[in-house]
Amino acid sequence: MNSSVTDFSATHSPTTEATENVLVRQSVIHGTGAFARRDLPKGRRVIEYVGEIISKAESVRRITADNEFIFTLEGDVDLDGKVAWNPARFINHSCAPNCEAEVDGQVVWIIALRDIQAGEELSFNYGYDLTDFHEHPCRCSAESCVGYMVAEEHFEQVRRPRT
Repeated sequence: MNSSVTDFSATHSPTTEATENVLVRQSVIHGTGAFARRDLPKGRRVIEYVGEIISKAESVRRITADNEFIFTLEGDVDLDGKVAWNPARFINHSCAPNCEAEVDGQVVWIIALRDIQAGEELSFNYGYDLTDFHEHPCRCSAESCVGYMVAEEHFEQVRRPRT
């Protein structure tokens, strides 16, 4: 195995939070989405975003190979969520999200920003920077959609006129 990768697949299955809080199915936003299996109160840890802990060099290699499931962590590692045992990878981006990602060391939690009703699609802002932002069009259809998957701090710079 590549020394820049920590493989947890033998010891991890979808988290308890996934089975209790999240259902994965077809999304109106994009492809497959994650949905609230039950009512979730504001502040609730919805699901842990799990995967392989990889080096920054391995992260760059995988991103270059079109892996879109990498979470940037502090320090010298990142988290690759492109693993079968990570249902959180199906949470789509939204410019008006109902969740946020909270990073604590090498652990990433998806947290409810507001009360979420059972059946509602889960979303968070992916927080992309302006590098190649045109390659990441947003499909969230929110009233406040800016047209691209960028961090809120960049909204005014990239906002597309609504038609």
